[in-house]
Amino acid sequence: MDHTKKQQGVTRRGFIRSVGIGGMAATALGIPGAVGGQVAAMPRRKLGKTGVEVSILCLGGMFDTVNNQLLLRQALNWGVTYWDTAEGYGNGLSEEGFGRFFTRYPATRKEIFLVTKFRPSPPDKLSEALDKGLKRLQTDYVDAFFTHGISDFNQITGVRDWAEQMKKAGKIKFFGFSTHTNMEDCLLAAAKSGWIDTVMFTYNFRLMNTPKMKEAVDACAQAGIGLTSFKTQAGGQVKPDAEAEFKLLQKFLDKGFTDKQAKLKAVWENPNIASVCSQMPNLAYLSANVAAARDLKSLAKSDFEALERFAAETRSGYCAGCGRICQAAVGGKVPVNDVMRCLMYYKDYGDRELARDVFAGLPEEARSHLAEMDYSQAERACPQGLAIAELMAEASELLA
Repeated sequence: MDHTKKQQGVTRRGFIRSVGIGGMAATALGIPGAVGGQVAAMPRRKLGKTGVEVSILCLGGMFDTVNNQLLLRQALNWGVTYWDTAEGYGNGLSEEGFGRFFTRYPATRKEIFLVTKFRPSPPDKLSEALDKGLKRLQTDYVDAFFTHGISDFNQITGVRDWAEQMKKAGKIKFFGFSTHTNMEDCLLAAAKSGWIDTVMFTYNFRLMNTPKMKEAVDACAQAGIGLTSFKTQAGGQVKPDAEAEFKLLQKFLDKGFTDKQAKLKAVWENPNIASVCSQMPNLAYLSANVAAARDLKSLAKSDFEALERFAAETRSGYCAGCGRICQAAVGGKVPVNDVMRCLMYYKDYGDRELARDVFAGLPEEARSHLAEMDYSQAERACPQGLAIAELMAEASELLA
């Protein structure tokens, strides 16, 4: 490679890093919504049969909310009135940060559609956890309560009566679940169940066009289930080629927004998705995402085609969440999909602490034997063509 090409490559990688982190936030700051077209207020959509209108951008609370009170205030000022947290985020500190905000600005509580989440547990444990969560949040109720991170709808069938009791007690308004494993199966089961109000699930430009995902989303929409997407940037376990990323970025910059903003807009093009939940730990992220949400310019057919090409070119670096396939291939001994998610937090999010915390919560036996398993059958079965053995060995080294 000659010196000129080498210089050019470094410049492109540097440009991707500097622009990609916060989108074009530097130009959007102060005028969120001034991206590529006419500016509008923060759009809102009905969350399924709940009848509640929520902002199409949801503030994901997986960051230090205690020490980012100004960001919470700015999110509210910019119309981001759907806030999401969980007991496990910072071991309750995320909820505590929201609670401090509501204590300081009590009148704002009624403006916020507030969600918290807890891992699958028996009803008595859920009651205890919910009461502690409400205390941390400094509120008498949450607008929606999610059982967090299910991979099979059967994990929550035993809490239907509990959910109804909590609604009657006024502690929750709506009940649902979140899922980033076997999402399509969970959604299809929810649509048939008749009692799920809302779901938060992995949904992005890599997954939205698969036949089963289309079927699952349509089924939930017909059943009146309110849908919120997360993991919309579709970050993977293997970093895409810098040249491919640069080409995608360049295409969208010519239209007035970044590739990251385009990925959000692609999800919002589906009217069945009420909101996108995004972790926005600083004003740069918040501003860029608010700008994308408030921009009225739609993606063109060629834009979707560009995203589809990028997804196809980089598919072997992205775990699509079909954990039932790889876990069956290893006899259920390793939660491969969960380990892949930890790698995503580590390598794509750059959040090593979060990655190691989630990894530490996996079964000890699985973690201790992670690099010793035979993954050849799982690799043959993986629809994405992931190098599972190599990635599991890497996880064992990086996350232990």
